[in-house]
Amino acid sequence: MEEEPEEDAESDSSGEDITSDEEDDSEVSSKSQKRPEEEKKKIPETFFYTYEDVYSGPYATDDTEISTDLLTFKHSFGYDCTRPVNLMVMDRHTVGYIAGNQVVLQNLRTKYQKYVRSSRGGGIGFITAHPDKEYFAVGEKGIKPNIVIYTYPSVRPYRILRGGTEVAYVFGDFNRTGTLLASVGSSPDYMLTIWDWKQEETLLRSKAFAQDVYKVMFSAENEEHLTTAGSGHIRFWKMALTLTGLKLQGALGRFGKTAVSDILGFVELPDGKVVSGTEWGNLLLWEGGLIKVELCQVGHKPCHEGPVSQLVFDEGDLYSVGKDGVIRMWNFEVVDTADPVDATGLVEMEPMNELWLGKNVSLNFITKIHDCEHPFWYAQDTNGAIWKLDLTFSNMTHERVCTFHSGRIEAISVSPFTCLMATTALDRTVRIYDFGSNSQLSVIKFKQGGTALTWAPAAVNPEGGLIAVGFEDGVVRIIEVYDPKLLPGRGEQASESVEINLKQVFKPHAAAVTALAYEQKGDVFATGSKDRTVFFFAIEDKYKPIGFICVPGPVQALQWSPPSHDKSMLLILCENGFAVQVPAPLPGMQDAMTTYHITSLPTQYFHFYSIKSRIKLEEEIARREKVKQEKEKARLEWIKQQKEMGLEVEETEEEEPEEEPLPAIYIPEEPSPILCGFYSAPGKFWLSLGGYDSGFLYHCEFSHDGEEDPEKRKDEPFELIPMENTNDNPIHQISFCTSNPLMFCGMQDGSLRAYPLSDKDLSVDSLKDYWYLNVHDNDNGQIRGICCSHDDGYLITCGGDGNIFTFELWSEEELPKELKVIIPPPRSGLEKEKATEDIKDPDAYTIEEYKQKKEYERKMKEAEDKKNKKRQELSALRQDFLFLLQKNQELPKHMQLHGEEFEMDRRIFEELDRQTLQRIQLVQKESAWEHEKQLIGLQKLQAQFQDPLEFTYTVHAIQSNHQISTYSLLTVSEKYAQDKKQGGSKWAVLKKKWTAFKETEQAKEKIPQKKRHLHRESVVFESETEMLETPEVQKQTTRYIESRREKIRRLVEKYDALKAKIMKRRAEWNELYKNKPRVNFENPRDTEEIKEAQKNIGCYRLKTATNYTLTEDDRISTKKKMNQLATLENLIHRMKVNMNKEIVSLRDLKVSIIDEIKSLVKEVKSIQARLDVSEHLPIPLIPQLHPDEVPEKIVEYNSDVLLKFKEEQEAKAKLKEPLEGCPSFRAFRHVLLQTPSMEEGDPTAQAGDASAVVTEEQQAFVMEKAEPTELELEILKREKIKNLYLQETLIKKINTLVINFDAELHLLRHQKLKMDMQLKSADLRCITCCEELLILKKLEIHEDLLEEQIGALINEQEDMQSKLKSYLAQIEDRKCEIVMLQEREKALYASFEASLGEDNEFADFLTNLLKQEVEYVEKEEVGREADKENENEEKDDEKPDIKTDEENCGSEDVAFGDSICPEGCSEDLFLNTIQLRQQRIGIEKALEEEKKVAADLKKEYNALALKAKEVDTSLDTANRELEAFQWEKLHRLNELYVVVPLRLHQVQCLVDGEMPRDFSHTLVFTNESLQYLKKRIVDLRNEKIMQRETHKKAKEQHKQLLQDKKEMEMEIQQLEEKCNLLMMEKFGRLVDFEAVQAHSVNIPMEQMKVRIMEKEYEHFVELKEWEERIVVLQHQLAKLTRENTSKLHQMNRFCQEKHQLETELESLTTGQGGEFEGTQNADTKETARLESQLTQITCEVAFLRQAISQNRLDVKELASLRRKGGHLLPKDSETPTSSSEIVTNNSSHP
Repeated sequence: MEEEPEEDAESDSSGEDITSDEEDDSEVSSKSQKRPEEEKKKIPETFFYTYEDVYSGPYATDDTEISTDLLTFKHSFGYDCTRPVNLMVMDRHTVGYIAGNQVVLQNLRTKYQKYVRSSRGGGIGFITAHPDKEYFAVGEKGIKPNIVIYTYPSVRPYRILRGGTEVAYVFGDFNRTGTLLASVGSSPDYMLTIWDWKQEETLLRSKAFAQDVYKVMFSAENEEHLTTAGSGHIRFWKMALTLTGLKLQGALGRFGKTAVSDILGFVELPDGKVVSGTEWGNLLLWEGGLIKVELCQVGHKPCHEGPVSQLVFDEGDLYSVGKDGVIRMWNFEVVDTADPVDATGLVEMEPMNELWLGKNVSLNFITKIHDCEHPFWYAQDTNGAIWKLDLTFSNMTHERVCTFHSGRIEAISVSPFTCLMATTALDRTVRIYDFGSNSQLSVIKFKQGGTALTWAPAAVNPEGGLIAVGFEDGVVRIIEVYDPKLLPGRGEQASESVEINLKQVFKPHAAAVTALAYEQKGDVFATGSKDRTVFFFAIEDKYKPIGFICVPGPVQALQWSPPSHDKSMLLILCENGFAVQVPAPLPGMQDAMTTYHITSLPTQYFHFYSIKSRIKLEEEIARREKVKQEKEKARLEWIKQQKEMGLEVEETEEEEPEEEPLPAIYIPEEPSPILCGFYSAPGKFWLSLGGYDSGFLYHCEFSHDGEEDPEKRKDEPFELIPMENTNDNPIHQISFCTSNPLMFCGMQDGSLRAYPLSDKDLSVDSLKDYWYLNVHDNDNGQIRGICCSHDDGYLITCGGDGNIFTFELWSEEELPKELKVIIPPPRSGLEKEKATEDIKDPDAYTIEEYKQKKEYERKMKEAEDKKNKKRQELSALRQDFLFLLQKNQELPKHMQLHGEEFEMDRRIFEELDRQTLQRIQLVQKESAWEHEKQLIGLQKLQAQFQDPLEFTYTVHAIQSNHQISTYSLLTVSEKYAQDKKQGGSKWAVLKKKWTAFKETEQAKEKIPQKKRHLHRESVVFESETEMLETPEVQKQTTRYIESRREKIRRLVEKYDALKAKIMKRRAEWNELYKNKPRVNFENPRDTEEIKEAQKNIGCYRLKTATNYTLTEDDRISTKKKMNQLATLENLIHRMKVNMNKEIVSLRDLKVSIIDEIKSLVKEVKSIQARLDVSEHLPIPLIPQLHPDEVPEKIVEYNSDVLLKFKEEQEAKAKLKEPLEGCPSFRAFRHVLLQTPSMEEGDPTAQAGDASAVVTEEQQAFVMEKAEPTELELEILKREKIKNLYLQETLIKKINTLVINFDAELHLLRHQKLKMDMQLKSADLRCITCCEELLILKKLEIHEDLLEEQIGALINEQEDMQSKLKSYLAQIEDRKCEIVMLQEREKALYASFEASLGEDNEFADFLTNLLKQEVEYVEKEEVGREADKENENEEKDDEKPDIKTDEENCGSEDVAFGDSICPEGCSEDLFLNTIQLRQQRIGIEKALEEEKKVAADLKKEYNALALKAKEVDTSLDTANRELEAFQWEKLHRLNELYVVVPLRLHQVQCLVDGEMPRDFSHTLVFTNESLQYLKKRIVDLRNEKIMQRETHKKAKEQHKQLLQDKKEMEMEIQQLEEKCNLLMMEKFGRLVDFEAVQAHSVNIPMEQMKVRIMEKEYEHFVELKEWEERIVVLQHQLAKLTRENTSKLHQMNRFCQEKHQLETELESLTTGQGGEFEGTQNADTKETARLESQLTQITCEVAFLRQAISQNRLDVKELASLRRKGGHLLPKDSETPTSSSEIVTNNSSHP
């Protein structure tokens, strides 16, 4: 303690040097600025920075009254042990570590601490010590962070390195000599930088990787090598000197087959190899950027149970540090020289020594310190400790130097009486600190992590020693802190100054406890949890539960109303935006008989509704309005200035620019979480929220409306205060200082704010100014708690980074310099109390669950009592019923009641049976899915384990010890099988592709010919189809038409036959010319035979010869070798399978023989029963099956086996003790041994059974003894002879069966021995193939590269060929266009000559005019130019002509203008010439363009052709390289040794009749190949003689064919001359006979004539039919007319009679009443109507007669009359008339 201040004094005394050094440095920098061309001066060794200018201090706004010295850092109690590397050893007793925004240098012996704050307040990323321990580097975090180098022990800032990364430094490391520093940054740049740190210069920099980088380290041996590692990668760097300077080159490590892993620890070995750890605990040895081996322990156990956090190479030893708390030392030589032994790449080794620190230890980092006595190590424990270790493994001593909380601090609270504080965290500990003396007093550990903590106020515990702690399993523990020295009898025995006692434990919640709060009066204790409940307890000597309420969300905080409020209310803040207020419940107000749930407690809800978006909208509207007002004000001011200057200004309103639309109101889908809050007045409170609504303090109030559902509420705050810079950095904790009016706020980024409070209430003005200091880590140091000491002299903060800081709070009053802690005394009687039983089960019942369980048990007990009562009643009734049954039995039988009569109702039993059946069916349905599932599972298990089993059968002989066993089969390698399916090599694929390309090109040439042929055939087919589809005439035609049709058909057939003959002849000629051999034609068959001969004949060079030519088929590739190996394995497998089948069939034969022998033995015994014992022959023993002959019996089972297995499993579950052996296997074996089948039972037992059966039969059929007669004796004698014969025959048959079986076994065994020899040879061949395959795989990469190169060249060649063809096609098209344009030009000149005519006097002028060169005018402009010529005559005369030479070329006498038609010349001819001139110019211009395009295409074609030649050359070169590589590969394969087993008689290369000693110069042939070679010699001699004779005959035949050809050509010429002569004589000219034949008959015209004749005939027949029909209709009309006339006469007669009758009636009715007037009027009207209708019908009849007489009425009109109902007149008349009858009769006529 005394030495440390002296070091500080020394550092202070050097302040003057620091300032002077700074002045020198400034001068140097100024000089360098004046002369930039000079070399930059180096920073002197004595230069230092001042600490006050470097460190980041507190910040205060300008108007705040708070002093910057408000807080003075006092002590750090925590340790961020979860940080990857947070331990730096400076000397034997001093270590350094990062604590928030400062580095703590702590003396572990004296506990004294020094603090170094960050330079910018953004946090610290890493610390690392210089190898000489004279300096240490601090890498910071923040925007453009720095690396500050401090000296040690003076802790003065020495160098500042700037610009190494963007956001934060992650790791740094000095090289071995300490001259360089390597640093690596975090996201987003991940920049690796190499520093010359003494000169503050960057030497090299590069991006390390695209993901998180954890570490960077220099090589201990080679300072030019570095290694970085991180998330899923490792990278190896080296500083290389190149032509452009020093460069940083990195090679990424390739994991290959090994799974990708995050790498936390690595080390470079002296020889350059690197050893790294993995996530699964193994070590990886890297060499050349690849994994050489993966190291593990023996038995493939990992080196560590978890990730390897660090690897250290020290003094020739390799140490690995694991998260499992183990440090192992490995043999460096074994690791360095490890080589893979199999395909897995795993190498097993054992550690030389190991050190295990304990169960709950997780090591992160170790570092070594050299001591004068012996070196030791300090270790960082993630679980909150610093260890001191001795890794010499001699003493195996280790001690825990310091202990801390592990992880974030969940809660903190201070004593209300003294300088004690308590903390808890998820590391399951509660710690008590004395912040006055900066010491940790006591620790207590539980089974679960702590989540909430509060110190009981004085109203609850006047001594101040009571603490309530909430845990993550819902348990609340009440602990008490006391001074053990004050306990009676333990004054001197107490080793600690403070002890913790567990006073009470209870579990009110089912989830983590998040808040605890004591009521101000000390009557009620409240707990809140994530399970959305708040539990209340009455505070007495023991905490007694009152009840709980449910809240709408997980509880975030609880706060009781202050004493100034009238009522004691509890403010409950929920995470999901709800605030609830309830009064303190009174003990006894809730009936807790059945439940603790309080439903009658008055509750007020506040559901926060976001208003931040609306506030932003209002601010935006106000801002825009302000901008408008400022613009308007500026405009008016300008107008005023203009008017003052005397200028007139037009006051016009300017058009306002379009404004952007206002943002829409946004309400977050998920409510913002409430972080903290506090009461401001009764029913009012302030809230701080996170998420979207951060940035404000909201003043809220509970409403009194009656909304029942809290979820539907939308409550808005009535006031808000904006907090500066809190939109992304919300307030998490708020605490008030009572002595100083201050409000302390803990922020999310770990910073601390202090706001001065001048008013009683918060306001915008009061929170405008503040004091600010970065305390905890800026990334994960969110402040979790803020507390002021009991006297407001100290401020304590805890954060998510695991740190606990104490500050001295500035005050105008003087505070005592030293605070002495007062430990609370123990309770009276504490020493006599028994220890409180703790709740250790995290799944234990809560208070409410226990209550519900008790209530449920009570109800179940009542129900069980009722059941027992009913059972007793039923038992009494059953006794009565049995008594009645007994009485009934005692009665006489005729008086007894039958059983059916006791049944009250038979339907009851039927219903019970039906219900039972239904239940059975229901159970079957319910278990159907499970049954099917189990069945499928059984099938899968059988398929997985039982079906693949191939048992090894061993068949034993019966009479000897010979036996034969099946082969143990292995499945054929799927890899080889798949490769075999794929087949072929890449080279073959390329060849196939090239061949396909050539075939495609040839096919394209043939397609047009085929298309023309198909088109011709389709035309013929269509003509035939039309001819077939000619519609037949429905009526018969005349003979003439038929004869004409037949004639045309014959002509068509004749024409078709002639045409087919011509086509056939033409096809024959084409085929003949097609098959005509070329001059250099070679027969393909002869060519193939020549190739085959060249390939095989006379080439006996060995494969080892340098001039050995390797053909395409002889090339060996990996796939071919795999296919060969797969074929060999399949062959071996097939042979073994076939042999196994024969052996199994032999076993089956033995089984059948045994069954047959059993039946024969049984028969022999039955025969011997009828013979005398002296005549019995010995019965052969029944052969037995050996167990290894039926191995499948092992996996067979039955219901007994399964039941036995089930019973054993149930017994095992009950006993819960490990049983030795496998119960299922014992059960199977037990059943198999205890229940043998009858077929395989003991033969003696079977014989006994058979004899027993026979004896019983004899006893059953025994007869009385009597003297046999002679006949009976004779019969018995014959029966005896027969039985003896049968006995002997059956015994011989048994022996024969046994002998035959043994013979079959011996024969099969001999075959198997032969096959064993073959399989051994095959296995040797497999080994050779495998060796060849290994060689081929090594060479495969280079071969693939060559083949890919050839493939790329072939593809390029194809592309070029296609481009060349396209260019050729374009060139041909251009040539055709040029020819067409030239033809058009010739035609133009020809038309011009024709238009001139003969002797045209203006021919020369018009010719010159045509050839004159003028500007080309389009067609549309030519007409306009001709129209305007007359208008522009005068202007044209004035303008001089440009082309004077061409004008003078014309007529010498007269000179004319080119735009004026000369006199005497035709105007049309002149205009035509001008138009032709324009066309000529257009043609020449197009011709020039076409020629230019053709020339360009030719150039491109030539360039591409040259490139194609280069590609061909490259392809030939690549093919030669591939051939050379194939020969080299063959040479490598030839170097392999091949085992060939030979017998002595197969060795024929004897030397002097003896075996040669050296076989290296010998050859091995198979017998077949040797015989083939001998036979081939003879065949070649005979073939040579035969070929000479054939050649001689062929020469003679060739001469004869040449002579015949000449004679045939002469004959053909004579026939052609004769044919031409005959044509000239007959036709007078040469004609085409095929055309004449084709046009001899005009078939379509003949067909049209036939069709015309058919149509004429059809029309004639139809006309005749219509005439006949008209005559019939006329006769019918006449008949109907006569009938109608007779009816008219009759009607007339009736009318007359009617008239007479009416006259008589009138006379009779004269003088009578008018009663009949109505009837008379009606009759009169009817008569008139009938008369008018009769008149109309008469007219109609007359009309019809006239029409018939004139033949104007046709059939259509008659049909229309029928459709109209037979009426020609309107259908008003309803009475039928004669005319209607006429038409009706007409319609019914056929």
